[in-house]
Amino acid sequence: MSTPFAAQPAQRPAQPRRRGALVPTLVVLAALAAALMAMSQVWTEVLWYSHLGFVDVLWTEWVTRVVLFLLGFLVMGGAVLLNLQLAYRSRRVYPPTTPEERNLDRYRESIEPLRKLVMIGAPVLFGLFAGGSLSGQWRTVLTWLNGEQFGTNDPQFGMDVSFFVFTLPLLRTVVSTLMTVVFLSAVAAVLTHYLYGGITLAPRTEKVSPAARIHLSVLAAVFVLLIAASYWLDRYSLLVEENYRFAGASYADINATLPGREILAGIALFVVVLFAIGAMRGSWQLPAAAVATMVVSAIVVGGVYPAVIQRFQVEPNAVEAESPYIQRNIDGTLAAYGLEGLETQTYAAETEAEAGQLRQDSQATASIRLLDPNVISPTFEQLQQSRQYYGFAPTLAVDRYEIDGELRDTVIGVRELNQDGLGANQRTWVNDHTVYTHGFGVAAAYGNTVSSDGRPAFFQRGIPTTGELGEYEPRVYFGQDTDTYSIVGAPEGSGNWELDYPDDDAPQGAVSTTYAGDGGPSIGSLWHKLLYAIRMGDMQIMFSDRVTSESQILYDRDPQDRVEKVAPYLTLDGRVYPAVVDTDDDESTPKELVWIVDGYTTSNDYPYSARAQLEEVTTDALTQTTGGVVVQQAPEINYIRNSVKAVVNAYDGEVTLYEWDEDDPVLDTWQNIFPDHIEPVSEISGDLMGHLRYPEDLFKVQRELLSQYHVTDAASFYEGSNFWNIPNDPTEDVAIPQPPFYLTMQMPDQEEATFSLTSSFIPGGNTDRNILTGFLAVDSETGNTPGEVREDYGQLRLLELPSDQTVPGPGQVQNNFNSDPNVSTELNLLEQSASSVTRGNLLTLPVGGGLLYVQPVYVQSTGETSYPLLQRVLVAFGDEIGFAATLDEALDQVFGGDSGADTGDADVEREEVPDGEEPTGETEVDAGAQQRLTDALEQARQALQEGQSALTEGDWTAYGEAQNRLDSALADALEAEAELAEAAGEEPVAEGGAATEEGAGTEPEQTTEES
Repeated sequence: MSTPFAAQPAQRPAQPRRRGALVPTLVVLAALAAALMAMSQVWTEVLWYSHLGFVDVLWTEWVTRVVLFLLGFLVMGGAVLLNLQLAYRSRRVYPPTTPEERNLDRYRESIEPLRKLVMIGAPVLFGLFAGGSLSGQWRTVLTWLNGEQFGTNDPQFGMDVSFFVFTLPLLRTVVSTLMTVVFLSAVAAVLTHYLYGGITLAPRTEKVSPAARIHLSVLAAVFVLLIAASYWLDRYSLLVEENYRFAGASYADINATLPGREILAGIALFVVVLFAIGAMRGSWQLPAAAVATMVVSAIVVGGVYPAVIQRFQVEPNAVEAESPYIQRNIDGTLAAYGLEGLETQTYAAETEAEAGQLRQDSQATASIRLLDPNVISPTFEQLQQSRQYYGFAPTLAVDRYEIDGELRDTVIGVRELNQDGLGANQRTWVNDHTVYTHGFGVAAAYGNTVSSDGRPAFFQRGIPTTGELGEYEPRVYFGQDTDTYSIVGAPEGSGNWELDYPDDDAPQGAVSTTYAGDGGPSIGSLWHKLLYAIRMGDMQIMFSDRVTSESQILYDRDPQDRVEKVAPYLTLDGRVYPAVVDTDDDESTPKELVWIVDGYTTSNDYPYSARAQLEEVTTDALTQTTGGVVVQQAPEINYIRNSVKAVVNAYDGEVTLYEWDEDDPVLDTWQNIFPDHIEPVSEISGDLMGHLRYPEDLFKVQRELLSQYHVTDAASFYEGSNFWNIPNDPTEDVAIPQPPFYLTMQMPDQEEATFSLTSSFIPGGNTDRNILTGFLAVDSETGNTPGEVREDYGQLRLLELPSDQTVPGPGQVQNNFNSDPNVSTELNLLEQSASSVTRGNLLTLPVGGGLLYVQPVYVQSTGETSYPLLQRVLVAFGDEIGFAATLDEALDQVFGGDSGADTGDADVEREEVPDGEEPTGETEVDAGAQQRLTDALEQARQALQEGQSALTEGDWTAYGEAQNRLDSALADALEAEAELAEAAGEEPVAEGGAATEEGAGTEPEQTTEES
């Protein structure tokens, strides 16, 4: 029987609501993704460096950066946190009594919930900034710890130069960092004291509490102490700073500024003591008076007094006062830039040309380079590209090779991979990254010889590559234009192959290869696939069957990039050049195709040395076109040495560093940091030694300095009346310096012609006179003895022309060429006949007792597949001009019909063309059409001159006859040029443009199944 009090089912207690797992899961996934992204960058770098054998470079840099980051973080963060805590703990705790204190109390209440966050967050934020800034000083710290002595003392303090290069920058960094730490700590302390009542602005109250006064006095004393240290270091910094006329300390600096810095340092120390006394006595009067005294002293002693000395003692007697310090600047600059051994001689140049004048210079004239490496790249492209997916650099390299026992100047280019030449239907992931993976071989031509129609005379050509260079590995997996990654290497029989070139006689219709080198990290494991797929942003790597257990991934394939990464302490030359060499002098093994990169050690802290802006002084007409500007570690320098020659193998990417300057203390310092990475010069093979050369960018820096520092007398230097300029390139439409030129030549004091790098000078200032004032050459011949550099290598020789002599400069010579009636008439005719004319590099040579100018002239027909051909040579000696089809003929025109020179191009070579290869020299069609074109242009020139004469005399009948002959000659010229264009693979221009290369862009896509 139920009752009202019957038991009811027990109620379950309410369960707490479970939090969703979505947010924690997302946080974990995001953290894993971030870690994986970081790992894809960090661990792949470790793999890359480990593969090249330079992993300790990476670890040394990273560990040093981490240590410095932590040091900066702890010092800055700890100092700010300490001062925040000290200020907070010394706060006033009694109730507010003034309106200002009541307002502050409301602020305190509102920010109290965030106090702990601010107390921790502010130090962390400041610490992160300080750590990041300090980690960037890893080079400064490591060079200080490992610095070598220069063995040269500065002229003022008598200290070894290493103090200024290695120690002073570190001391400056330490002092400036500590000053920042103390300043930010003081700001944090002042704000905290003010917020919590330690500092008040209310009237009739104590402005600063005793605790705040002691706290801030200590911080101020430490800050002033650091100012005193900075003043003391300023004494040394005067020697590496620029003054109003030259680099280094001047008379006013040494006699006014330097003692002024010492006085100010002493005053600052006195102020530190007064701050300590003021803190103990509870008064700001002494410290305030001391600070005022220090400020006034800084103005008077640091600024006014040196200005008075400069104005009233130096300027009226500038030459006498400044000469000792200018001489320091001259000596320091010559030492810092390797110019102390400069050989200078006065050269009273002949300007009158006589018959037989060049007979004594036959060795030099026989090697005059006619091929301009900056012009003929399109010619190499058309004649030696072979396939649309290969190409040559816009500027080719100048080298020298021994052919038939004779060293010949050579223009050489590497046939690199150019995937932009592929058709759109060929641009698949498989083709881009696993089939078209490499370039193939080099093309090389004699520098002073061309075929009868103006084409280069190739001695190495074709695919497969044949010629005088012998057997070498032609495949180019690492090059300047290879900017994408490739996956190479596969098990035998896998069907994964890489294309060399199509060949109808090959089993698959193409010659293919599988990479057998060791050029990149393994990408065979799933972990490595994942990391590289993330790094490259390409998930095809994860899923492609062409990525096998034996695959390697090649990236960072530019030689400059590879050297820059393994040697981060080097500044690299803007030009990289190739060479086919025997790296071990073993004739039984094939040669190797390598890239050579010049590396510099630099500094901006050499005392009394003038500074150079690297980008500015290395930019010229060549770099403006190609973009080959120096790879900079520092934008401004005042010390430089070519200390390292780096060699990068074009097949496997191996980087070998050779110590080129054994007396460079900067390189010795870096070898202490990264030991066992640089091979001694004795390890360089004889064949490789023969292809090393004097670097262009170093020469550009040196010629820029020598435009002023060829003046070694201090008084003359101060006057500056004999300063020079580097001439602008006369072949360019804009004002930009002429580049230096490699060629084999002979200076007046040399016994034989040598491979050299040359430049010229014209008057300085704002004058428009383009006359020659100086000629500079450096011996670039290294010799071919294994491990031994030729004694004269690097010898700078300067010819100074007398000031009372007028020798045309490059700009004036170019103007003479352009304004000569015969030259302008023929070039105008060439341009009128559907062609363009390009003037090549204007070379200067000291021969015949004077200066000879030589300029090749190229003619290029209009059309997509046209290319420049050497058709004429311009020559100038004094005011005499020669213009002919060969250098020999042009010289004879200048020197009375017989120059006496042996130019090497008097008898034009007829090349034999291998079976199956397109002709690269003359053919019967070419020779006949070229002769008809030459005859027609000559007839047109004569008709034009006769017509102009008849027009002047008013003989209209003769004028009409001349015009008819001119029209007929131009018609013959157009017909001959059309034959030449057709022989070169073009359609005649009059028939609607040029034909494309046979098969270009039509090769089928190569896939694994089709192969």
